[in-house]
Amino acid sequence: MQQPNHNRRFHVSIAGNIGVGKSTLVQILVEEFGWQPYYELVSDHPYLDDYYGDRERWGFHSQIWFLTQRFEQHLEIADTPSSILEDRSMYEDYEIFV
Repeated sequence: MQQPNHNRRFHVSIAGNIGVGKSTLVQILVEEFGWQPYYELVSDHPYLDDYYGDRERWGFHSQIWFLTQRFEQHLEIADTPSSILEDRSMYEDYEIFV
């Protein structure tokens, strides 16, 4: 595979449903291109167990937490001088609130 021009900064987001292999694809591409990976933060999610127990009650809380985390990550990415790959983008959440 041809290596990208390293004088440019790339920001690539992988979108898709849960469990389809976004993180795996990011890891493969990181190994190929040497870019900085950013992964969706789920291990510290305070509402995830509640959400799976009662989606209607905890869905909004869960989604706001994810959106906040993605926004903070987006700000961090904006300050990253290197090319990056992420397994979720905050722009995927737009339709949820429309």
